[in-house]
Amino acid sequence: MRILAAEDDLTSRLMLVAVLKKIGHDVIQASSGNEAWDALQKPGAPRLAILDWMMPEIEGIEICRRLRQIPTTDPPYLILLTAKDDVKSIVSGLNAGANDYLIKPYRTAELEARIGVGQRMLDLQEELNRAREALAHEATHDSLTGALNRRAIYEALSHELSRASRTGSSLSICLCDIDFFKQVNDRHGHLAGDDVLKGLVQALKSNVRDYDMVGRYGGEEFLVIAPNTNEAQDNLLFERLRSVIADARFPTQAGDISVTISLGVARFTEERSIDELIAAADEALYKAKAEGRNRVVHAAGK
Repeated sequence: MRILAAEDDLTSRLMLVAVLKKIGHDVIQASSGNEAWDALQKPGAPRLAILDWMMPEIEGIEICRRLRQIPTTDPPYLILLTAKDDVKSIVSGLNAGANDYLIKPYRTAELEARIGVGQRMLDLQEELNRAREALAHEATHDSLTGALNRRAIYEALSHELSRASRTGSSLSICLCDIDFFKQVNDRHGHLAGDDVLKGLVQALKSNVRDYDMVGRYGGEEFLVIAPNTNEAQDNLLFERLRSVIADARFPTQAGDISVTISLGVARFTEERSIDELIAAADEALYKAKAEGRNRVVHAAGK
């Protein structure tokens, strides 16, 4: 584990560093409060810091206070190192944000034990963050395909509409539907159909821009949000999606399966609400189906 050892006294710092290295830690040294503060602000900063209370420029207790004012889901574990052994000082240090308090002179075994506690707390914190991220992902993504779910893609569209209205930027959406998907399920089974859905989403996500969004709007219907496009770019983007899917063969447990998609495109205008924009794309999609499928149809402007 990488540990910051902040101690202004050279002899004390060298002894601390030697102990930390002996028990297998990678150590970053700081001889002043400013050096310690700077080290803790850098990307990849040590997750555990041992801070001497009395340091020039910024005291260790003040560093604790500053760090605890920074919103984060991954705060460092802070051990205050000091000769102050009265209860009032200990309470002040802990109230300032220190996780632990080590009194000089300390024994190597005590230092190692307290670092072990910090390591366990950081590991639990990391597990909690992973669990939180997993729950957040599950709440916003379709469990089968990994695309944004209907609620999340609708919220994303609402956000993009507000931004387009506020800044005057352009925005297009596309509803795309797999042609004759029921036949895929009837002929090859629903598990093969699921494989097609997963493969199609990967193909869509691989062929849109980094800031475009893909969401599962219905069973085999997907919504693509494309900010900052003009009509010519719309044509290129959505025709490319149609062509990529038409040329693909999706591996499934029933063998490779080919499908096509129909796409209905609508552009944002000030006169269209979010529901009217989706309705325009849906009407264009219906027209694409009626005209023979495997095609892109653009909604008329309002």
